[in-house]
Amino acid sequence: MRVVLTGNHAAAYAALLSRVEVVAAYPITPQTQIVEKLAEFIEEGRLKAKYIRVESEHSAMAAIIGASAAGARTFTATASHGLIYMNEMVFWAGNARLPIVMAVVCRALAPPWNIWTEHTDILAQRDTGWIQFFCEDNQEVLDTIIQAFKVAEDDRVLLPVMVGLDAFILSHTATPINVPEQEDIDRFLPPRKPLPFILDVDNPLTHSNMTYPDQTMEFRYRLQKAMERAKRVIVEVDEEYGRLTGRRYSGLLDCYRCEDADLGVIVMGSSAGDAKEAIDKLRDEGYKPGVVRIRVFRPFPREELREICRGFKAIAIIDRDLSPGLGGILYTETLTSLYDLGSRPIVQNYIAGLGGRDISVSDFKLIVRELYRSIEEGVETIPIRWIGVEGVKL
Repeated sequence: MRVVLTGNHAAAYAALLSRVEVVAAYPITPQTQIVEKLAEFIEEGRLKAKYIRVESEHSAMAAIIGASAAGARTFTATASHGLIYMNEMVFWAGNARLPIVMAVVCRALAPPWNIWTEHTDILAQRDTGWIQFFCEDNQEVLDTIIQAFKVAEDDRVLLPVMVGLDAFILSHTATPINVPEQEDIDRFLPPRKPLPFILDVDNPLTHSNMTYPDQTMEFRYRLQKAMERAKRVIVEVDEEYGRLTGRRYSGLLDCYRCEDADLGVIVMGSSAGDAKEAIDKLRDEGYKPGVVRIRVFRPFPREELREICRGFKAIAIIDRDLSPGLGGILYTETLTSLYDLGSRPIVQNYIAGLGGRDISVSDFKLIVRELYRSIEEGVETIPIRWIGVEGVKL
């Protein structure tokens, strides 16, 4: 079925197709439409699920944690300050190894107040023990949320998953979407299997209680190993989904025209589409850049990224986020991954698109041309280059 859907409604349809059993709902711009649409599905009888209207985002995650620990397939959505407000419970869900799926509509944090897209909110959660996906378009939002349940519930993983979509660029923009048939998704994603630890009033147990120094490190060790195993599972699930629907997303990384590229542009989220268009135009001018879209930020695809970057002379890393006092978060993670690479390429960090500011095709073309010029002239890189700041030029 082909339907015109916003990114928010694509997320809701994905939860519907995944047959979620518990939804915790608290509104915040720009994700409110996700839980509103799920409320419609439940009211119409299309989705048999418990809809819990809570008083805050902190309570939303607390409710989902209880439902997941009791064996239900659970879903919620949030953004920006809502995500930060639920931070305590986000850690609780990650360290408790609960297979929750949450849509995060990536939005800037205040002050000043801003409701437009930025990745700082979701990247601030990178150490919580959640798998993190970033989507390029609305079709990928729908497909990735369905895949996320399959990954989260795999016995080799058992970790919660955030699926990030950019505020307004995806959340409120409508595009044609291929919606799979329910029977196909039922075959791909069967009912959730019980965990080894299930909250059951007839068989009570102690769950997530106090541990001492002789036990806590072992829990973190198991969490890390689950993240490492998740890489393989994400690739397998993406391949299986591709066989079912004809759509797959290259697992952890999406590489565009990288086979013969001598310069790489590394991006996350919706701006990848503009980067790819810019690369096509630059190819017509005789340049040979390629785009590497990081689809999965946690677990970070270190080895896969290293392999791709071996052939690049230089890399432009575009961060739609900022870690004040350091720079871009994606830049830092990438640079760490390439640290001991034999002949490491030149790596330049660009901060762009904060607070919803456009990152245009022209911006990407300017970045690539500037980096090529730096290579030719032997110009040293600087810690951060800012794109689109008033009065600041390359």
